Parts: sequence; structure tokens; C-alpha cells
Amino acid sequence: MARRGEATGPSPRNHRVMQTRHVDGLTIRILRNGDTATVATLFERLGFRSRERRFCGAKPRLSDRELQLLARVDETHHVLVGYVDGDREPVGIARLVRTGRSAEVAFEVADAYQGRGIGTTLTRVLAADARAAGITELQATVCGDNPPAVSLLSRVAQSLQVRWRGGEQELVARLETGR
Repeated sequence: MARRGEATGPSPRNHRVMQTRHVDGLTIRILRNGDTATVATLFERLGFRSRERRFCGAKPRLSDRELQLLARVDETHHVLVGYVDGDREPVGIARLVRTGRSAEVAFEVADAYQGRGIGTTLTRVLAADARAAGITELQATVCGDNPPAVSLLSRVAQSLQVRWRGGEQELVARLETGR
């Protein structure tokens, strides 16, 4: 039951149901600030190779401090979580940390759900939220052997710049306005 002043249905900003290439019923919601359990659950669903690509090295576990940082949601930290019908655990997370008109972004999709369009859908929704907030570029640092991350950003970018720094790629995706 809605309290006075509350909407009776889910807000498009707080809860969205989308379709992907291979998944009907992808529910996307904003992470609650401090929800380390959701972050930890998704991390556990990442295999060794996925963790290595996401964190640019072996990552058997997240420290308490890392969990707190990854679960932070406030005026500069925006985190989306994806759920698939029939699976109670999160299948993907997309986050951004805003600095002025740009934002650093990162994405994770559970191994069992990779290649089904979930990362693309989360990326598009995150980019739309970023544009709505006045952000004009997304930045990411990815491991050199992570072509899916480069591909994800290229799908939402008006232009994509890639620079190598050691074994990592620094990506800058310029966002189209009104897209």
C-alpha cells in the first residue's frame, strides 16, 4: 500500500523491466546504498576469468572496504542491478561514479548470463541515466584482454577513444545528447 505522496507503481527511475536479445523479463533497479550483500552475491557468481578481466588480476574475494565502496549509492555514485525472472540472485551490476560532466563506469555480469544481452541493456540504461543527469562522457579502465568491455561502451557512445597504458586500456566514450 502506498503512503500519501508515494506513487502506487514502480518509478521508471527506480525499477524497470526490459527485454534483452535472449532474456525476457530483465528487471533493473537501483542498488540500495550500502547493500553489500547484493554486491557480494554477484561477485560470487563471477568465475575466475571474469574476476580477472574485471579487476585486472586475480581476485579471490572482495575486502570489506571494497564491498562498502562498490555498494555506495549517493549523489555521485549510481548503481544499477539486474535480475532475471526465475532467479532470485542478481545477474548483473552497472555502476558509475560522477565527476562533473564525466563518470567512471564499471560492469559485471554473472558467468551463467554472459552473452545474453544483459550487459548491453544495463549499459544502455546506465548511459541514459548519465545523459539525463548531464553527464557527457563515460570513462573506464579495462584489462587489455577484455574486448567485451570495449564493445559494451562502443554501443552507447557517439565516439570512443581508446588509449593503452601498460596492459590496460583507458576508454573515453562520448555520449550523444538526446539519444
